[in-house]
Amino acid sequence: MTQVLNFVDGAEVPASGSRTLDLVDPATGEVFGTSVLSGQSDVDAALEAAERAFKVWRKSTPAQRQLALLKIADAVEARAEEFADLEIRETGKIRSVVLDEEIPECVSALRFFAGAARQLEGTASGEYLPGHTSAIRREPVGVCAQIAPWNYPLMMGVWKIAPALAAGNTVVLKPAETTPSTAVLLAKVAAEFLPQGAFNVLCGDRDTGRALVKHPITELVSITGSTRAGIDVATVAAADLKRTHLELGGNAPLLVFGDVNLAEAAEGIVGAAFYNAGQDCTAGSRVLVDAAIHDEFVAELTKAAAARKPGTDFGPLNSEAQFGRVRGLAERLPSHARVETGGVPTGDRGFFFSPTVISGLKQDDEIVREEIFGPVITVQSFADEDEAVRLANGVPYGLASSIWTNDLSRATRVSGELDFGCVWVNTHGPLVSEMPHGGFGHSGHGKDLSSYSFAEYTRVKHVMTRFA
Repeated sequence: MTQVLNFVDGAEVPASGSRTLDLVDPATGEVFGTSVLSGQSDVDAALEAAERAFKVWRKSTPAQRQLALLKIADAVEARAEEFADLEIRETGKIRSVVLDEEIPECVSALRFFAGAARQLEGTASGEYLPGHTSAIRREPVGVCAQIAPWNYPLMMGVWKIAPALAAGNTVVLKPAETTPSTAVLLAKVAAEFLPQGAFNVLCGDRDTGRALVKHPITELVSITGSTRAGIDVATVAAADLKRTHLELGGNAPLLVFGDVNLAEAAEGIVGAAFYNAGQDCTAGSRVLVDAAIHDEFVAELTKAAAARKPGTDFGPLNSEAQFGRVRGLAERLPSHARVETGGVPTGDRGFFFSPTVISGLKQDDEIVREEIFGPVITVQSFADEDEAVRLANGVPYGLASSIWTNDLSRATRVSGELDFGCVWVNTHGPLVSEMPHGGFGHSGHGKDLSSYSFAEYTRVKHVMTRFA
């Protein structure tokens, strides 16, 4: 049986207590190991280690931080197979996707933020008051508590630690309960190039995360997770006025207009909806289609979806709890809904769910308003552009969206009307390190990736000097 330990102050260490969390292979439903369950004393030790390291790391030069991150990137790239083994065991992901897409994205983000470390920006120094020179300092915030999700354990871990370390902060990262292994390996790999205690990993549950947020050493809290978890973090952090960075749920609308190639659009949307078994906050799961092409497009969408094979094209849902949640949404469908394909579990073991398309839905249906996080596409029709925008914006989330049309004027006009942090046109899902990722409303606030993310891990200080 595998046992995953914490990584604190430069070494793997057990938790102070004897309680553990089971680790389950979602492809089989079988327990294969445990991780330690960290308590208050473990939280204290990790944050104190990060606080000691901050005194050193904050004084490093941007060039030194850049070099460290570049070396970490090279090490992750060199050990890609090892990272993939751990990621697949805890998530059930398709191996080629992990090796060909996700790990290269992790390496890219580390290298991007290595460069960002040397691109500090601010107002130009100058005499804004006669006889006085003003300058802006961008400084690290301090010790950051970061909470990563289970859908992209390694990639989201990198998205958090890379900008924080690049800016001169130190980190205590808590991975999700079900997927701790790649975070611990990442910390072990990074330790060779960082001061002792600069990057720590604590395994644990919600109480562990809450203790990290509440702790007086913590200066900034970053979480990627559900809206409920984000509200919990924000509430606890507010009591001590801690800064928060919240990348939360999504319920992306995909607006399909009548001038597109239907088969091509259907293939693109199914790929965006079922990537990582739909367990993605940007998943293309909520399709809004022009009523004039509704029936024909649903047929194309159903054909493309039914061709996808669980276990080959996408993996299982992450846990029995998530499996039960998706199954429950499908079982509680209103009478007016029509299951075009799927809608049921599949396979004789593990947490696999069939590729699903559901039409005939209305805006106030549970499965339309809730984030599904499974391989499920819902379809609604709209009469005109105004209704399309109204339906798209008619949920509390505001993370991602897309427009499918060959009309450039429409694409430009509608992209300005959609209340989402990202709008794709004739595609859905691609992200790059140079551009920001983050939403509005119940999708939280703050940005991952890009220089906008780097800036969030800094504080701005004005220094004014009077001269004779």
